[in-house]
Amino acid sequence: MATRTQRLPSLNALKVFWAAARHGSFVKAASELHVTASAVSLQIRQLEDELGLKLFERTPKGLALTAAGARVLPDVNSAFDRLRATFASLGESEESGAMLTVSAAPSFAAKWLLPRLNRFLAAHPEIEVSIKATVELADFERGEADLGIRYGSGGYPDLVTELLMREMVFPVCSPALLKAQKKRPTVDFLNEVNLLHDDSADRNDALPGWKMWLRAAAIEGVDWRKGPRFNQTVLAIEAAAAGLGVALAPAVLVEGDLASGRLVRLDTAELSEPFAYYLVYPSEKGDRAAVKAFRAWLLNELGSAEPRIEHPTRASVAA
Repeated sequence: MATRTQRLPSLNALKVFWAAARHGSFVKAASELHVTASAVSLQIRQLEDELGLKLFERTPKGLALTAAGARVLPDVNSAFDRLRATFASLGESEESGAMLTVSAAPSFAAKWLLPRLNRFLAAHPEIEVSIKATVELADFERGEADLGIRYGSGGYPDLVTELLMREMVFPVCSPALLKAQKKRPTVDFLNEVNLLHDDSADRNDALPGWKMWLRAAAIEGVDWRKGPRFNQTVLAIEAAAAGLGVALAPAVLVEGDLASGRLVRLDTAELSEPFAYYLVYPSEKGDRAAVKAFRAWLLNELGSAEPRIEHPTRASVAA
């Protein structure tokens, strides 16, 4: 018969201990595991009874590991890290091919990533790619994505975070709309056309909208509230290309449209945005061949980007 020291605790109990030790809180561990704090407390108490050891103690500063708990944690960390790495590598054999799931905001996926993706697929036919276009942040712990391209301020906890590119915004419209207005003062032009508003969920309140942009451009007498609103950046851009009005467009999302002539940029102020695009992924994913290949391809695409990303051709509407 197995003795207490020979029998391993349940995997679920060790997982609860691992979460509680990492967070230093039963409440935060419960949130991660999607159970109640009382359920976490019960699992820890049963684990301590089974081991005959006290693993946690409550202090004025919160939950702390005992000497026994601190001794157990490194091995539990190592075991779960190895398990995650093993399961992450499943399916990457030559016979089955590699799977890669990339999470990105819908507008970035549609306007920047998809027009280039064929080059990655051609270079890596052995990798099966899934693009998850969503404004929600991918849950890497649940395996929702292997890596993500996020737009924000950076500093994502527990993730490798690499700066890809910074951004700016400026007004764009269709060449036909600009031609119809002829050369007129900017204030007159903007007073006679629709201002297209981007109300997408992946934008932050700190990003420049028409009110902020008009102030920065020192343009007065234009009603910044007028014009239709769109819940996706790509819709505002497409509305501008269709001649519905003028949109404030992020440079990285309209570089292709500017190059093809679908859109032109007004000769007015540009604003640097306080956020940037970042490549993020859990550190344990970094060794996967598919992740390495996509990262290398992505950085190569950015390295070969033409200067028009930062300095697009302008079309003058000033008097």
